[in-house]
Amino acid sequence: MAKPPTTPPTATPTMLRRVNAGKVLGVLTRARVMTGTGLIEATGLTRATVHAVCNDLISMGWVVELDPGRTSVGRPSRRFEFNSHAGYVLGIDIGAAKTTVLVSDLRGETVAKAGRSAAGVKTPSERTEIVHQTVVEAVDSAGVTDAQILAAGAGVAAPVDRDGNILVDDEFWRRFDTGLAERLTELHGWPVLLENDANLATLGEHWRGEARNVDDLVVLLAGERFGSGLMDSGRLLHGSRGGAGEMVFLKLIEGVGDTHGIARIARENGTAAVADAAVHTSLRDLATDGEVTAEQVFRAAADGDKVAQGILEDIAGRTARVVATLGTLFNPELVVLGGAVAEAAAALLPDLEAHLARYTSTPPRVAVSSLGDAIVSVGAVRHALNHVEQHALDLELGCRPA
Repeated sequence: MAKPPTTPPTATPTMLRRVNAGKVLGVLTRARVMTGTGLIEATGLTRATVHAVCNDLISMGWVVELDPGRTSVGRPSRRFEFNSHAGYVLGIDIGAAKTTVLVSDLRGETVAKAGRSAAGVKTPSERTEIVHQTVVEAVDSAGVTDAQILAAGAGVAAPVDRDGNILVDDEFWRRFDTGLAERLTELHGWPVLLENDANLATLGEHWRGEARNVDDLVVLLAGERFGSGLMDSGRLLHGSRGGAGEMVFLKLIEGVGDTHGIARIARENGTAAVADAAVHTSLRDLATDGEVTAEQVFRAAADGDKVAQGILEDIAGRTARVVATLGTLFNPELVVLGGAVAEAAAALLPDLEAHLARYTSTPPRVAVSSLGDAIVSVGAVRHALNHVEQHALDLELGCRPA
C-alpha cells in the first residue's frame, strides 16, 4: 500500500517570528545603523513585522535603538544598530612554537591580544595549559568575563574533521591534545570550534586579507612546514577526515621532496653556507653560534649578498613547483602566501612567477598576505563569528536588558 504524501510542517507564528528575526539580524550585523524603512526595503518584511522583530531583538540584547534624531516633517523614523558588544569571541592560534589569542567584539574588532611561547612544551596537555593561560591573560586584558564570551575559534597545525576531531596519524600532529576543545570548555564554559590552522588562515584572508571577493582560493602557510587551506566557490574544503590541503604529497613532487616550508629551508641552507669555510657570505657575520635565521637570509639578500640571493632563488623555484601543483589540482584564482614569513616572501614573487609560467599553462595569481602572523587568529575570529551569527537566537547574552 502506497504511503500518503508527507505533509510539510505548518509554519507557526513562533517559527515565522524566528525566521523574520534571523533576516533582520542578518542585515544589521553587516550594516552600521539602519532605519525601520531601510530594514523594510532590505528584508521585504512589513513595517509592523520589522518593528515587532526589532523590539524582540532589543529585549534579547542583540539590537539597540538609537535616538531618531530631528526631522522637520512627520514622525521621526526609528533607528536600529546591531549591538557589537552583546558578547565577545576569541580567535586562538595554537602553533607548535607559540599560542596567540585575540579577543574580538561581534563586528570582528580586536579588543585585546595575548601571546605565549610554547618553547619547552613536551606533552599535549602542557600545550593545552599554555593555551588556557594565554586565554586568561587575553580575557583579563580585555576586561571581559567568560560569561560574555559566546564562542572561540581555535586553529591547530593538524587535520581536523567536520566534527572537530584532530587526526593524529602523523608524529607532528600528535603534539596537539585531542581533547583540547572539551578541556577548554570545561575550564571556561564557552564552546570551542576547532579547525585546521590553514583553513582558518583561508577564512581570514577571505574576510580581511588579500582574498576579499575571491571565492576560489588557496592559502599556503609557508613557515616551518607547508600547509594549505582550500576554498572552492566560497566554501572550505575538508575532505572525509579533514585532510584536504595537507601537503604530504610534496614528498612525491620532483624538485620539492618534503613539506619543509620557506623559513626552514632558508634557515637550513643559510646555516649550511656559513659552515662551509670556502663560501664567502655576509651571513657569517650575522650568524649566532653558526646558526642563521630565515630573516637574516632575506636581509642579506636584500643587501646584495650573492649566496643569500642564490638561496632565495632556489626557494622561489621550489615554491613555484608547490604553487603550480596546487594550481593544477584545484585551479584557484588566487594563491596567497601566508604565515610568519609572508612579509619577507614578497621578495620571492618575481622569481616565483617566472618559474610558475613554465610549470603550468594556467598559473594562478600569487599574492603575499598582509595579515602577517595574525592570519590564523583572524580566521579563528571569523570562524567564531560565523557560529554566533548562525546560532544567535539560541544564545543567552550576559548583557540582556533587565
